[in-house]
Amino acid sequence: MLKRIFDITFSLFGLCIFSPIFLFTLILIWIYDFQNPFYTPIRMGKGMVPFKMYKFRSMVANADKNGVSSTSGNDKRITPIGRLIRRYKLDEISQFINVFKGDMSFVGPRPQVVDHVIKEYTDLEKTLLNLKPGITDISSIVFSDEGEILKDSLDPDSDYNALIRPWKSRLGIIYVNNYNFILDIKLIFITIIAIFDKNKALSFVNKILIELDVPREVIEVSRRKKNLVPSDLPY
Repeated sequence: MLKRIFDITFSLFGLCIFSPIFLFTLILIWIYDFQNPFYTPIRMGKGMVPFKMYKFRSMVANADKNGVSSTSGNDKRITPIGRLIRRYKLDEISQFINVFKGDMSFVGPRPQVVDHVIKEYTDLEKTLLNLKPGITDISSIVFSDEGEILKDSLDPDSDYNALIRPWKSRLGIIYVNNYNFILDIKLIFITIIAIFDKNKALSFVNKILIELDVPREVIEVSRRKKNLVPSDLPY
């Protein structure tokens, strides 16, 4: 109940405070190609219930029908304005709408493509659907540079599933198994720090993971000091 009250209060507050940025971003996107400024994909929500997620469109219109699901940093479908949106996480503001509606929370496992969840998720990964998806969580901070990781990939979807997904899922499961209101507040502040100083944010994340006594290999990957290597999915 406390989590929901927090979500309603601060999503409404955020929409009011950031309304000038919200409107300015919408106008910039529309002026670029006179297409719908919003991208509203269907994502899987809590309890395997799909919902429409609101995002500022950072790619050319209908990009989801032309290309892979995973997006690399040099994806030609990303517009110049879209690069700014992705760099400064402006599309998170549009997701305040989903938080206010109750589809999402500020903190929770990131929402995933419906078909991917149904066809590819392992039984353990499906426990991520025990909570509402969120704007941020531990994995969102650790892999905020996902596009850069996949930048030179010849097969972004395959590399995502081998290099990133196993660890994002493990971190998401750790959050699901340990979530509480205090942890949520910490992750919100760390997410803000990550926009300006990724290394400092990662150091805070590692302190949290050490306190939660998670496996050493997860902590090591979360430090992001070494190149990622393929890993098995959590089963």
